[in-house]
Amino acid sequence: MWADDTQTMKHARLLFAICISLTFFCLTGHGSEPAHFFIACPPTNDLYRVLLSSGAKVERFDFPSQAVNAADSDSAVLLLAGFYPKYTTHLSEAAWRTAAKKNLKIYIEYSNSIPHIQIGEPKHVRWERAVITSDFFEPRLEKNKILAIHDCYYLPTTQKRAHISLARVAGYDSTVYALPEQTFPILFETEDGNVLVASTALSNFVTARYAPQESWEAIWLRILSWLTPKQPVNSLKWQPSVHPRYTKNEALPSDYEKQALKHGARWFKSSRLLLNPSFKSEIDIRLHVGREQAGSYAPGWMDFEAGPLPSKDLPNGDGSYGILEGYGSRILHDGSQLQRYILRSDCIAESAFALALSGALGIDKTDTKISENLLNYIYRDSVAQRGPRGNPDHPAYGLISWGMSSPEWETAFFGDDNARVILATLGTAGLHHTPQWDKHILKCIVANLRTTGPNGFRPNCISQSRLEENGWRYFFEHENPVYSPHYQAYLWACYLWAFEHTGEAAFLERAEKAIRMTMDAYPGQWKWTLGMSQARARMLLPLAWLVRVSDTPEHRGWLKRVAEDLLAAQQPCGAIREELGILENGSLIPPKTNADFGVNEATILQKDGDPACDLLYTSNFALLGLHEAAAATGEAYYQDAADKLTAFLCRIQIESRDHPELNGGWYRAFDYRLWEYWGSNADAGWGAWCIESGWTQAWITSVLGMRELDTSLWELASHQDIKHLVKPLFDEMFEGR
Repeated sequence: MWADDTQTMKHARLLFAICISLTFFCLTGHGSEPAHFFIACPPTNDLYRVLLSSGAKVERFDFPSQAVNAADSDSAVLLLAGFYPKYTTHLSEAAWRTAAKKNLKIYIEYSNSIPHIQIGEPKHVRWERAVITSDFFEPRLEKNKILAIHDCYYLPTTQKRAHISLARVAGYDSTVYALPEQTFPILFETEDGNVLVASTALSNFVTARYAPQESWEAIWLRILSWLTPKQPVNSLKWQPSVHPRYTKNEALPSDYEKQALKHGARWFKSSRLLLNPSFKSEIDIRLHVGREQAGSYAPGWMDFEAGPLPSKDLPNGDGSYGILEGYGSRILHDGSQLQRYILRSDCIAESAFALALSGALGIDKTDTKISENLLNYIYRDSVAQRGPRGNPDHPAYGLISWGMSSPEWETAFFGDDNARVILATLGTAGLHHTPQWDKHILKCIVANLRTTGPNGFRPNCISQSRLEENGWRYFFEHENPVYSPHYQAYLWACYLWAFEHTGEAAFLERAEKAIRMTMDAYPGQWKWTLGMSQARARMLLPLAWLVRVSDTPEHRGWLKRVAEDLLAAQQPCGAIREELGILENGSLIPPKTNADFGVNEATILQKDGDPACDLLYTSNFALLGLHEAAAATGEAYYQDAADKLTAFLCRIQIESRDHPELNGGWYRAFDYRLWEYWGSNADAGWGAWCIESGWTQAWITSVLGMRELDTSLWELASHQDIKHLVKPLFDEMFEGR
């Protein structure tokens, strides 16, 4: 606990030397005299730095009793959590008596010594969020407003009434269901009305990146005004440590795209995700031990799949051992985030494409070699196409493992993930001007074709055990059409490319038939995964490439119809608002109950109309699809939409001096009204604040690179001479049909 003792003083003096680089702005009062506060906290405390840099009248003390003893009668005292979450704040009984005699107004946080209040040991939450539970903050914050207190540690009490409570609740920015029975008070007043108690460290709001920012401004303005009602504070601003690169309306520099491209490409190394052999061995052990302790496997959200960054003395890898999946959505109390310790084939290949573009554009010439190493890791050095995947007599031959981090990842074959490995490899090979991956590419396309049914549909994921049980021909001859562009569309794009470069009719027949059936079923029968917007965004690429292969009015009409419906949700700022489809057709939908929050993968919006943009599932693929549509058709309609979306994505790219591992990245969720990274964090594995090295980061950066080179993925992938490979592969994989 934080008390008046010598040992704690030593800790204090050590931590006082730490400087957090935060930029703060103004705080003003109504009168000529600023509000006067007596504060006990370290000099690094967020609230103290806000007040001090604003010119407020602040007297700081090392220990709570000092602040109470020094305070004038009827004045305001803030006793802030000194070294949260390790130490609680302690105020002696004598100091409490002094405070009562002086009639002090006190705000105290994370304290285990509040008179007449029973307080337990610190607890830690995982899925609970903060909720406004009184009218204390009105009119700026109404009851049921949701807030994020990241990585919250709190002291449980028996208090019943509270202004802010913790609860596991569904909702975007406000609760949508009644509060659960179990809630935990976070901010409340004592019975005498002179003490405002926070059971956690609300003053850690900048460091831990509490959100949304405007809500936390309202909270602190109200708390400060409660302390000094005769000198109310009316403005309190600060620069978040992780924030969008540009504001919503500021003029962009002429080279904003080039700058975003450079930052996006450099992120792959500053992120510390490129593995070196030492760190790879370390995380392999962690994953093995964690899986044994868990006793069962749940891909995507098991705690053991994430952990801290490698030590600073370990250099970045060169791609020879792959690149990790990215950063999980959970923000810790020190503002850091955990790396996802998973190696995924799609993320590795997509990162290779982005880095190949960086090398080709001269951003960093060493990126060319890293991109080559990454692809060689997939096709040559890892398990992705080895073992059964490399055995011509096995039905999994040619398929690429979902990932390399466990047997479960190694033996799952998602068509969508295989497709994005293929597409990224095509682009990288075109930039490297090399045929070294051509056979791998075509072998994977054929392997997916022979597990695709007669109408062009493939099961979303086929396990190795199912292949061994049924054989590949079962899937080639049977199917149950599912109109799910999330899982199907990018394989159709691969088949169209393969037809263009081999002339093999089976590729075109199955792709064109599936696309026609899917468009006939649009929109009422589409099975969407995380929203209708992402389904439309995914469909753009195969429709654009169908125009490349067969430029007919009908095919152009299909493309225009899907694009118009998607872009109907594009905002003046360029953002594409997420939209749900018919809920009965959705597989990963918003939580239906509070208890559903955090259980499964989920959308970042709760209902249509929420101002959310999804950069993991929609905006990234919309950018690629619009870019390819503009190149395929030559129509300004697609180019204009792509330009608007590009400008938006460049504006909201992450800028952070405090967290260089995040600088240049893009989070999954963005609220274009708040102009802040925000969304429903209901997804169990890939929530609002995650960064995927593949899906999000790689495709946004890659499209920026292609725009800079004035080329398209179709054009980059047009240099492979693979026609001579198709007959031997068909003879081998289709048993000499």
